[in-house]
Amino acid sequence: MIKRNIKKRLLIASISMLILGITYIFPATNSTNNINQTLSYIEPNKTTIYLIDNKNMVARVNTIIKNSNSNDNDVETKAKNIINSLIINGDNSKYIPNGFSGIIPKNTKILSISYDKNILKINFNDEILKVPQNDEEKMIEALIYSLTELEKVNGIMIFINNNLLKELPNSNKILPDVLDRSYGINKIYNINDIKNTTKTTIYYFSKCKNFKYYTPVTYVTNDTNDKVEIIIERLKSSPINQTNLMSYLASNAELLDYQLLEDSINLSFNNAILNELDNKKIIEEVKYSIGLSLRDNFDVKSVSFNVNNEKIEDFSLNGLE
Repeated sequence: MIKRNIKKRLLIASISMLILGITYIFPATNSTNNINQTLSYIEPNKTTIYLIDNKNMVARVNTIIKNSNSNDNDVETKAKNIINSLIINGDNSKYIPNGFSGIIPKNTKILSISYDKNILKINFNDEILKVPQNDEEKMIEALIYSLTELEKVNGIMIFINNNLLKELPNSNKILPDVLDRSYGINKIYNINDIKNTTKTTIYYFSKCKNFKYYTPVTYVTNDTNDKVEIIIERLKSSPINQTNLMSYLASNAELLDYQLLEDSINLSFNNAILNELDNKKIIEEVKYSIGLSLRDNFDVKSVSFNVNNEKIEDFSLNGLE
């Protein structure tokens, strides 16, 4: 009887140890262990705006814009956030990179904003009129170029307390009712005759510490040459008195031919445009400077780079950072 009880206890103990071992090797499934733990990265809401750099030029900067709970496709909301980044000490000024600043006077308020038929109408309070005379044209340029970076905006109208701004507040320079990129930016004048002038906007590479960006310059001249040729020739040489601006296009690069299509342009160069002959690549700074310049002057969406009749790259201009 005793032996039988001992055997029974040993059997129970053995079974218990077996179950414990199986449980240790193959732990029971727990619902918490089935949760997929993933880290999600939220991409900052960046956009392109035009700020004042440390050389007091209006510069093209890709920066963070304050997130909004409104519909991402709301042009008016996007425009309001952009303008608030241009206001000195504005709501979005903390997102501006070091070395850059807004230019609209502090305490400027947006009273209303509306969008219709590709035109933005912005109504400000009269604090915006307190801009210094040396900055008033740059302020208009920064507004025009920042807001027309939005895909569906072709021009803007500026109102002060519901009255259309018809002239600059200090110099009294007359303004068109609708302001668009034909107004120019960082303008350099080299004219002998006020008639028959042409405007050609060219983008140069710039750096502020380790921050890379592009600065547009509008040359106002009596030059009758083709604008494509003007752009390439300007980028091959250093801009006058603008030492912070750079171009990486080699001085011996030659535009052999080009073809302007409906929304794109084909450019044919000699080998000098390539970074290295063996890898047949064009450096980013050259592509951006040429592409941005052509986009402003011809409203094209892509550039095809060719070397000696061989296509090197199709460079899209949509959504450029």
